[in-house]
Amino acid sequence: MGLHENEISERIIGAAIEVHKYFGPGLVEQVYEEALCHELSLRGIRFERQKFVPIFYKGVKLGVPLRLDLIVEGKVIVDLKAKEEVIALDGAKLLSYLRLSNLRLGLIINFHSLVLKDGIARVVNGLQMPPPEPGSFSL
Repeated sequence: MGLHENEISERIIGAAIEVHKYFGPGLVEQVYEEALCHELSLRGIRFERQKFVPIFYKGVKLGVPLRLDLIVEGKVIVDLKAKEEVIALDGAKLLSYLRLSNLRLGLIINFHSLVLKDGIARVVNGLQMPPPEPGSFSL
């Protein structure tokens, strides 16, 4: 069945924290992207980098595709940032990417945060938690 989006996001965040511990804030986005891709590879996590996704409008494929920073395990879009502040428009843009890609979870990771967890935002497109495993329960 594969991993649920929430499990994938935990692994992505773990890899991003490792990169942020090494470099800290202040570098350009490209450096973080390359380092994160290397870290994902080291952890055996599949990803596609700078992925082009076609856009359709009323049944017609438009000539300008989306370009996504990362799609991890075919399920989670990662939008990398290296800027002072992530704004509401960044989240709205990622939600549009999710809808156009027919995916349910995206992460914005801003490496310019002093503490990386403060620079991570989840954007969801109809995502629900997976059902509990047989013999387990949730509150």
